[in-house]
Amino acid sequence: MDISQTIIYIVILIMSIVVHEVAHGYVADRLGDKTARYAGRLTLNPLPHIDFFGSIVVPAVLILSQSGFLIGWAKPVPFNPHNTSNPKKSGAIIALAGPAVNISIAIIFSIFLRLMPYVAPATEMTSDIASVFITIVITNLVLAIFNLVPIPPLDGHHVLYAILPDRFNTLKYYLSKYSLVLLMAFILFGWEYISPLFVVVFKIFTGLQL
Repeated sequence: MDISQTIIYIVILIMSIVVHEVAHGYVADRLGDKTARYAGRLTLNPLPHIDFFGSIVVPAVLILSQSGFLIGWAKPVPFNPHNTSNPKKSGAIIALAGPAVNISIAIIFSIFLRLMPYVAPATEMTSDIASVFITIVITNLVLAIFNLVPIPPLDGHHVLYAILPDRFNTLKYYLSKYSLVLLMAFILFGWEYISPLFVVVFKIFTGLQL
């Protein structure tokens, strides 16, 4: 992969992560929690969101090493569901907003991919555009599926905590305490069990085979 492709991949990843994080803040804001607004994080300007290591270094290393797995993260948008009328429910809704917007983006660009053969002649330019669209779909699907895993600090753990009764507070404590270990273990060993789901969803969305 040349440097221009690497830059395109990183830009797509960063903007997909930024939209993901802004979605959390926007939904929290709508539900009554102004934490993200006061922190200046309700903006699509990537600069306030970029985590140098998670948004640039990790994706670049994964791309250049041709790892076959592309992921990254931004600075989490702060929110406090206790500022809403129903903290438990709101926490889950706010958490789901990020993956939901990524899935929406993937659907939109999947539609573009399906329409391209009917509205544009097959040229090198349309092939390059299709390649970018495919990257957008892949990136956003990976972000959505990855973040739905119920491990802190991923979005899925907020949903899990909202579902679990209070008698499971000990489990919540240990999940939070060992979150980094669990997250690294999932990245290293667990993604291979999730990736078949990603392949199926990608084919359903785009009609294409990875």
